[in-house]
Amino acid sequence: MRMNGFKIGILTSLLLVIHGRSFAQIDTNFHIYLLAGQSNMAGRGIVDSASKQMDAHIFMLNKSNEWVPATDPVHFDKSVAGVGPAISFAKEMIQNSPNAKIGLVPAAVGGSPIRVWEPDSMFIGVHPYDDAIKRTEAAVQKGVLKGILWHQGESDNSPQGAEVYLSKLTVLIQRFRTVFHNNTLPFVAGELGYFHKDHINKVLAKLPAAVAFTAVVSAEGLTANPDNIHFNTASARALGKRYASKMLALLQAK
Repeated sequence: MRMNGFKIGILTSLLLVIHGRSFAQIDTNFHIYLLAGQSNMAGRGIVDSASKQMDAHIFMLNKSNEWVPATDPVHFDKSVAGVGPAISFAKEMIQNSPNAKIGLVPAAVGGSPIRVWEPDSMFIGVHPYDDAIKRTEAAVQKGVLKGILWHQGESDNSPQGAEVYLSKLTVLIQRFRTVFHNNTLPFVAGELGYFHKDHINKVLAKLPAAVAFTAVVSAEGLTANPDNIHFNTASARALGKRYASKMLALLQAK
């Protein structure tokens, strides 16, 4: 059966729209990363002159779900948001993929324990997990989700919290992968600063063996702000580079 040009055009348009997404609008060189967890992912380093330097290849999804040039603070979870690992991570990723653009999806919420990273869970007026999903779904209308960066655990850093942490994190990773239809979606978790008591880090060390396509970033040698809770500016940026190294290794292993 022959079809004229008009019918072929209509059929092509229909094929391009699946699950509400127009693949004609998706840039496969726009690599998107979800940033999840609590305050050390959101960033509490002091903003400096380097924080406002823009890179034409790095973007962030703002509070209105609009892509804008990335500058610190990337997050907006609290008024004290500052320098985190996001932009230094993106810069390292660009060094290894110079033809790509990086899109950062900030979704970390300061103070959030892992128990609120579940569907329909509320924390200080927001829904960390649900909001992260919605923002990522908006982001992938323009690009491709390549991985997830996770830094969380300060709110669970106790013997009791550590006992259930790996099981909760495993469920969360699988939930993310199911929602985004990618069973090998790379997931990189960061250690808590060594200025904290070590309960969660011992658990995080078990993650790569427990869940495929995951990695853990060391916090060895990183230092804190005067609050002795959050990484300072230099350490947050160093952490971002370490995230990139682990993420690249996972992407290459796929």
